Parts: sequence; C-alpha cells; structure tokens
Amino acid sequence: MNDQQIVRVGIADMNIVKAPYVIRTSGLGSCVGVVVFDQLQQIAGLAHIMLPDSSLAKNGSLSAAKYADTAVYDLVSRLVKQGARKTALKAKIAGGAQMFQFTSGSELMRIGPRNVEAVKKHLLSLRIEIVGEDVGGSSGRTIEFDPKTSILAIKTVNKGITYL
Repeated sequence: MNDQQIVRVGIADMNIVKAPYVIRTSGLGSCVGVVVFDQLQQIAGLAHIMLPDSSLAKNGSLSAAKYADTAVYDLVSRLVKQGARKTALKAKIAGGAQMFQFTSGSELMRIGPRNVEAVKKHLLSLRIEIVGEDVGGSSGRTIEFDPKTSILAIKTVNKGITYL
C-alpha cells in the first residue's frame, strides 16, 4: 500500500477519487468494499457496505452507503455525474467474511455472504462486470484502489497483501 494522497472511506460511507488520488477503506469484516471505476477516465468510487438490504433500516434516516441495494446505485450515479462513462464501468469487490461461527446456522447471521450476494446482484442489474474479487473467509481486510493503475490492493489479517 502506498503513500500517495489517500482518501479514506469510513464504515457505511462512500467517496469518489480521480488519479493521482487513491481511495482506501479498512475494517472490512462482514462488510463489503465495492470499487466501481472507469479505467480510461481514471476515476473510481468506493462504498463500504454494512448490510445487504435497506429494508433492514430501523428509522427514516437512511445512509445510502450502508446498504448494498442503495449504495451500488448511488455510487454509480455519483461516478457518472463526475465524468465516468456508464458503459465503461467495471467493479472489484472485497470483504464479506464470516467473522463469527454460529451453531444455529441462521440465515440472518450470514451477514458477510449475504452482503456479497446482494452487491453482486445489484452490480449485475446495472450490467457492471466484476473483474476482481476477494470475498469470504473469516479474516478482516483493508483495501486500497488506485484509479491510475486500476489495481486493488487487499491487505488481509495474517495473510499479507494481494493485488487484483
């Protein structure tokens, strides 16, 4: 991971960068980091998604970045407004770990896998190809994307760094 100018994205947050900036989020356990980018325009957006579906929201104040069903669409909309070409958008995703083992096997406890499934579903509905993914497992991740190179660096707890 490099020391360029870094824009950090918090949990249930999203942002957009253009080269030479890079974008990073940490603390991806069951959360999914979704990077959507236009390689030619060297622009990328990153959303740190916590939950699969906004129908789980308890109150009226909805954070679009928190839920897969709202974050993916909002991120794409913001990218297009900033000059990305919708037809050129690609995605890379990471996270969605199963951080705890549950004996009940309850579907509600499968937050990580459900987040991954929801993100993939919404990207597919927008016809955005996933060109790289590092999902599942049981370890936390930090990700950093460089829109100049379109490389996603993934630092996984106890596993070092991999590149997509």
